[in-house]
Amino acid sequence: MQIRNFSIIAHIDHGKSTLSDRLLMRAGAITEREFQNQILDDMDLERERGITIKASAVTVFHDHTYPDGRTEQFMLNFIDTPGHVDFHYEVQKALQACEGALLVVDSTQGVQAQTVANAYAAVEVGLEIVPVINKIDLPSADATRVAEEIEQVLGFPAEDAILVSAKTGRGIDELITALCDKLPGPKGDPAAPARALIFDSIYDDYRGVITYVRVVDGTLRKGQKIRFMGTDKQYQITDLGKLVPRPKQVESIGTGEVGFIVAAIKDLHDVRVGDTVTDALAPAAEALPGYKPSLQMVYCDFYPSGKTQYDELRDAMDRLSLNDSSFSFEPESNDALGFGFRCGFLGLLHMEIIQERLEREFRIEVIQTAPTVTYEIKKTDGTVFKIDSPSQLPDPNHVEEVREPYINMNLILPADTVGNMMRLCEERRGTYKRTEYIGATRVMLTYEMPLAEVIYDFYDRLKSATKGYGTMDFDLLGFRVGQLVKMDILVNGDRVDALSVIVHRDHAEARGRRLLVRLKDEIDKHLFEIPLQAAIGGKIIARETIKSVGKNVTAKCYGGDVSRKRKLLDKQKEGKKRMKRIGSVDIPQEAFMAVQESGD
Repeated sequence: MQIRNFSIIAHIDHGKSTLSDRLLMRAGAITEREFQNQILDDMDLERERGITIKASAVTVFHDHTYPDGRTEQFMLNFIDTPGHVDFHYEVQKALQACEGALLVVDSTQGVQAQTVANAYAAVEVGLEIVPVINKIDLPSADATRVAEEIEQVLGFPAEDAILVSAKTGRGIDELITALCDKLPGPKGDPAAPARALIFDSIYDDYRGVITYVRVVDGTLRKGQKIRFMGTDKQYQITDLGKLVPRPKQVESIGTGEVGFIVAAIKDLHDVRVGDTVTDALAPAAEALPGYKPSLQMVYCDFYPSGKTQYDELRDAMDRLSLNDSSFSFEPESNDALGFGFRCGFLGLLHMEIIQERLEREFRIEVIQTAPTVTYEIKKTDGTVFKIDSPSQLPDPNHVEEVREPYINMNLILPADTVGNMMRLCEERRGTYKRTEYIGATRVMLTYEMPLAEVIYDFYDRLKSATKGYGTMDFDLLGFRVGQLVKMDILVNGDRVDALSVIVHRDHAEARGRRLLVRLKDEIDKHLFEIPLQAAIGGKIIARETIKSVGKNVTAKCYGGDVSRKRKLLDKQKEGKKRMKRIGSVDIPQEAFMAVQESGD
């Protein structure tokens, strides 16, 4: 039996999940009724948003007939991957478990930003790529133009592209034939000691940690004693299986195959994505290369709220980090919000998805602070370290340089919207690099810009400026020195660390004013006047004032001597002065949230 391992990669919404379902149906793994349900997107969030968040690995069998009439059975192991830029790490993990990839391009939209990024990622790993043009059943489909774009931008011959409609099933047989003929089989050694790469894992309340593996050498068998080479923990396999697409138990998983292991693993931290599983009695000499650790780019704090306890939040995050190795967290405390966690994400959508998964899957209520990026600090004594929160920035007298992360951004957009986009990129401190034309009506713009200018509302502004047709993809260039300062917010003269932000010096005053106006709307009036100030070091750069609650103390005086009224007003003034000195300002949770609203 021949084996083919491949990933399905594409830009968001180009039809990866529907194509996966169609391949399952063609192989007889699912029925026509199940085909309608995006069967591999099993998370509620994935179905609601219409996006894939987690890569899903499935095995199907296909009887392939050669031109000379011979028939041979093929085992097709394929992984449906996410398309959004925030989940690029999931794509990279999937690609390392494969020998080939289907690069799917929408026949109406053509090559988009993530198409380019995913194609380069597959080429880097050395995979054989089969270009596929999907959605050819649509009235606006233009397969010839898209095939030319694929050749022009990515360098794959236009005639090699396979035309399919995942929705109607047209072209699927030709696609399966190309998979069997063009993609290479796995290269492992069946006689060598067992080595398997862990590419995903989930937690089951009844069975413990379920580990998804790709066997590179040797064989894994039920009852076998195994060792995780990274953590040096040993377990006995109690269950082996494959997803076909539902779990099916098997006795063994051979070289080149994909499956899952159940071994009564109770501790979540014993399993690491990228680790190597080997035979405990006859171990392999060295581990597999594994994965580069994911680089978290956006940080924010999560604090328990409502009925949620700190321990419940920690347990939920433990389970999520097992299932999503690109999410990290560590304990954090805050005067205003109590005990919580500092969390790292790949991007804003990733942060939003994690928050929603906590609320839905674990019934956890959280308060989230403003997202920030990582900064690199060089002190006057020459030491260099990274911070991910403004409160960690040392005294300005001890700081020689503050460096911020820069990205290389590719924007693909209609040619008539280039002016709007260039203006937006200039506003966000972008540096223009080049323009490339993709066909007659579309352009690829390349800019270098600070990540901090992108994480808030850049994507929304991009969609507005390009009438919804623009797409973006970026990768990290490294850290560069910037004119960055820490802006503190003072409420009634007291510095509130949770509201501090790191900003570019040129934008500090405007940003401070916007932020104070928001806070003024969120903080209730007190019996005394509350000054709100934005400061850089000892210099106040913006101020707003929340007026005190007014009370008419002279209402009971009808006529009579004016000195009586003056006495009452003076008494009120003294009371307010004293109250301002000893009174404390209640800052509601909404005020902390106001800092993170888009545009700030």
